[in-house]
Amino acid sequence: MYYRSVKRILSFYIIREISSLFLLGIVIFTLVLLMGRLITLTDLVVSRGVPLADVSRMILYLIPSFLVFTIPMAFLLAVLLAFGRLSADNEIVVIKASGISLFQMLPPVIFCALVAMLLALGASTIGVPWGNSAFKELSFQVLKQNVTATIREKTFWDDIPGVVMYTDHYDEQSHALKGVVIYDGRNSDHPMTIFARNGSVSSSGGSQALLLSLHDGSIHIAGKDGLYRLVNFGEYSMMIGENGSTAISRNEPDMWLSELQSQIDNPETTAVKRLKLQTELYSRFTFPFASIVFAILAVPLGLQNRRSGKSGGFTVSIAIILSYYVMMSVVRTVAERGVVSPVIALWIPDLIFFAMGWYFLRMASLEKSIPLFPLRKVLGYFRKAT
Repeated sequence: MYYRSVKRILSFYIIREISSLFLLGIVIFTLVLLMGRLITLTDLVVSRGVPLADVSRMILYLIPSFLVFTIPMAFLLAVLLAFGRLSADNEIVVIKASGISLFQMLPPVIFCALVAMLLALGASTIGVPWGNSAFKELSFQVLKQNVTATIREKTFWDDIPGVVMYTDHYDEQSHALKGVVIYDGRNSDHPMTIFARNGSVSSSGGSQALLLSLHDGSIHIAGKDGLYRLVNFGEYSMMIGENGSTAISRNEPDMWLSELQSQIDNPETTAVKRLKLQTELYSRFTFPFASIVFAILAVPLGLQNRRSGKSGGFTVSIAIILSYYVMMSVVRTVAERGVVSPVIALWIPDLIFFAMGWYFLRMASLEKSIPLFPLRKVLGYFRKAT
């Protein structure tokens, strides 16, 4: 009875220790990732007069796409810091002396990992398609209401999905353009590159669309099997987002799971497109599962960092996160090119880090030192360089 009471108290203690650090980590990592967008969105309010409420909604819509990454990152850091502190304060020694082994400490950690995984899974499967679609729709509405909000001369403008525009000169009063280059990739089978000496941009009546009127230019159209067409024009008008329903193109990250599966099963979907869809579908599950992997990996590494404290835990977490996401980027590329099946390729990083974590956990349970000499040398080199 006493033994069970001790284990229950210890479980709540570990959960409380991890939870506080986990929530703090989510806030910090999410704010860091938001910084790049916040600069642009703040400029819309200060310089362009976009309502603060609209910008706040844009930030809200962006958060789910960041949470997919920040939840596993924050959980890894939380476990590293929690067990690093327990080890540094010799609480681990007291716990083991009471008859509780390292593996018996894992259930509360796994419970927290399951909660983190479910949160990340919800963000990946529900939050991301909802947030991305809502963000694009709101961005287009803001753009339509104030077309001068984001177009700048000598800057690549890509606020309309599938369209990238560059202009040498832009008059905000008359909306006149000079030296225009436009890439229109909304039709992936026939992408177009348009060059024009001058033109103008305006809203198209009451519809949810923008009208580009171009003069003295040429259209370069690429097709399948190396086909190429060149069309010269004196005046050319193109509509972006005509009739509202086609205003916003949807790519793979914007689709719900049912939409991804429907297009994968569609016999008209090309092989290249199907690979991209499959890669996106399986990545919705592999990223959240990283929370379970990081739980197994972080416990022994946290115990190993008793001397370096919080700074060491943070450094190790960043090194693991960078290694994991670089590996994930590589296997995504491999999967999209069809070198390895997406269902296999996208699970490779999780399996590798899980095996590594289980090996480290076995060594820690046997009171053996974990060989981190290469990592320490790399981290020492960076410390000296800075």
